[in-house]
Amino acid sequence: MALANNGCNLFLTANNEERLQGVENVFLNRDIKVSSCAGDLASKDDVYKIIDSANKAFDNIDILINSAGIFPNSSLFDSDDEALEKIFSINYRSAFIFAREFAKKMVSNEWGRIVNIGSSSSYSGFSGGSLYCATKHALLGFSRALHEELKHHNIRSFCISPSSTKSKMGEDTIGQDYSTFLDASDIAKYVAFAISFDSNIVTEEILLKRMTVK
Repeated sequence: MALANNGCNLFLTANNEERLQGVENVFLNRDIKVSSCAGDLASKDDVYKIIDSANKAFDNIDILINSAGIFPNSSLFDSDDEALEKIFSINYRSAFIFAREFAKKMVSNEWGRIVNIGSSSSYSGFSGGSLYCATKHALLGFSRALHEELKHHNIRSFCISPSSTKSKMGEDTIGQDYSTFLDASDIAKYVAFAISFDSNIVTEEILLKRMTVK
């Protein structure tokens, strides 16, 4: 919605086709083009299916927002190889492939924005969160490298890292007061603000923390 309010056309993806269609329908009366494709980001085939659908819907993907993520609460010894594979596929591998594939036209056009939604866990670790923290640390390192590799093509790469957020994932967080969590709409405003600059200023990393933590 924040991007639509700034006149951006939208290509949306999620793993639930019915809910995805419901989101797409919100924009029916807006003066923008909206398209979507459902898929499971744990599946590499689905990732490429989404890329193919996006490239058919739009000539260029100028702004990429990588915000997909899962958040298992599991100890080191309860984290099996299947869980390791799944979380890295969704939280990191999909972001890497999307960035690599969509950045090709960004380079040709000498303009682009890649936003990776990290986490406060990109900078810290906590008990029971080894899998999640590892993926968010990977995303932060990836964003830093992207910035250095693509900045010469006028492509700005960002890692925007919120603290606990009011979302389905946030509801699964143990031992914290959900009422103190960040509003997703505020994070969206930061994303829209960060990518709006086209001068010589850039903020590569933004850590969004809570004023009150309970």
